[in-house]
Amino acid sequence: MTQLLLQCLIAGRQAAIPASDVQSVIEVDEITPIPRTPDFIRGLTALRSQALTVIDCSLALGLESAGDQPDQRAAVVEIEGHLYALLVDAAYDVGEASSEPVAVPGGFGPGWQRAARGMVETETGPTLLIDVEALIAGPLEEAA
Repeated sequence: MTQLLLQCLIAGRQAAIPASDVQSVIEVDEITPIPRTPDFIRGLTALRSQALTVIDCSLALGLESAGDQPDQRAAVVEIEGHLYALLVDAAYDVGEASSEPVAVPGGFGPGWQRAARGMVETETGPTLLIDVEALIAGPLEEAA
């Protein structure tokens, strides 16, 4: 497998988003909350006069959020015509997967089981391959 991946850190774990899904990586300064939305939807931010829905990836996995951090990084993705900013702990490289995805081990928890396509080998070691649409759907209790 020679798929390009945006390597990042989500909830303290090494993860990767298919580079073909990522339009850009941005620093998110201000987020405007949206009333009555699930917690994992942090609000809206702007990129070149376009509104982006900001998703807290940790909360979307049903895990604890790292909270507000200055200049937090986000991967910008488009799903069905809607732009999303996926907040990550860090976005640090673009690399290749050197293996096909294998099943996610059971100890990672239900959030990772749902939102990861599997684990792939990269130059930096085993990495969880993110299913962007599953991540945007949010935690199981929100998605149901």
